Amino acid sequence: MSPDDQLAKGSAIASSPHEPGTLKPGEIWWRDHQPWLQERGYSLRPRYMPDWIPSWKGTTKLWFRCEDGLGPVRPNLLDATRTSDGVTVVLKRIRPSQHPYEIDIGMYFSSELLKSDARNHCVPIYEVLDVPDDPDLKLLVMPLLRDFDDPHMETVGEAVELFRQLFEGLQFMHENHVAHRDCMGPNIMMDPKPLYPDMYHPGTTFLKRDYSSDAKHYTRTKQPVRYLYIDFGISRKYSAEENSPLEDPIWGGDKTVPEFHRSNDPCDPFPTDVYYLGNMIRQYFLKPTRGVEFIEPLVMDMVHDNPSERPTIQQVVARFDELVKSLGSRKLRSRLVYVKEDSALRLFRNIRHFFRTTYYVLARYPALPTPSM
Repeated sequence: MSPDDQLAKGSAIASSPHEPGTLKPGEIWWRDHQPWLQERGYSLRPRYMPDWIPSWKGTTKLWFRCEDGLGPVRPNLLDATRTSDGVTVVLKRIRPSQHPYEIDIGMYFSSELLKSDARNHCVPIYEVLDVPDDPDLKLLVMPLLRDFDDPHMETVGEAVELFRQLFEGLQFMHENHVAHRDCMGPNIMMDPKPLYPDMYHPGTTFLKRDYSSDAKHYTRTKQPVRYLYIDFGISRKYSAEENSPLEDPIWGGDKTVPEFHRSNDPCDPFPTDVYYLGNMIRQYFLKPTRGVEFIEPLVMDMVHDNPSERPTIQQVVARFDELVKSLGSRKLRSRLVYVKEDSALRLFRNIRHFFRTTYYVLARYPALPTPSM
């Protein structure tokens, strides 16, 4: 998809019956609360200033090609700049009356006790803001993250490192008696800073912040990244004594959970987490790519129709560790091939991969790109 096509797609998302490029109803709240957020130390983009005048007004510029032309896809999320240090963060608007455990669970994993643990792959919460004019509204301040598979992974080793971190992170949650209950693809993100040293526009992620050109990035082999679980809106934390808690089925983003289709009887959410993660790997890797077939037997056990037949996450981690030991450097450095590549694109990527890999071997970049904490 060309840059203009991507911008046009974004403009279609942002369009509304009123004048193109102007604030959508879901953005009005952010504009109205901009002065308060500024006081709290968070600066919004020009689009959300009370006196904003669109930059394309009176010019020949197309509104969707301007930095201030597009709003967020989700009205409850918006990027901001922390004025104390210039770091880009994300503000998430939530109602505790609807999601009463999200703040407690998020802050638990962000606590001093747990945040320094390398196995903790839960998105950190920097701060919780009380909205002054609505007692049932909070803003969670979190790091700016990016979809875990954007850009696509280049090697088998990069995919294996993703699996390792996700298994490790879910094990950490379960050891702390938390069931995520929605750990599917869109709720898995990555810290983009290693890949994008100059970062990108938060709303148009393929462009630089000033829209001047494409946002350039490294590969994960050259700059390893850390993956994080987000969105604890339907998660639950249990006591250490509750070994097999029972919860009424609650539908997350993945609508394929076998036990939910069979009945509405309460079930243990921990095996369901294992299903979610196994199905993510099946949908994002085993079906559309070639190169990670070695993990298929483990994944098929993780997505077993009978929850009692699924391995625990501890068993998943142990089996995965044995699998990784059997993979040599050549296998880990091999290209992750996407099935839908046409022959010309595949040839180009194969040639590029050969030269990249030669450089990485000579420069002694590890085949399994594990980031530092």
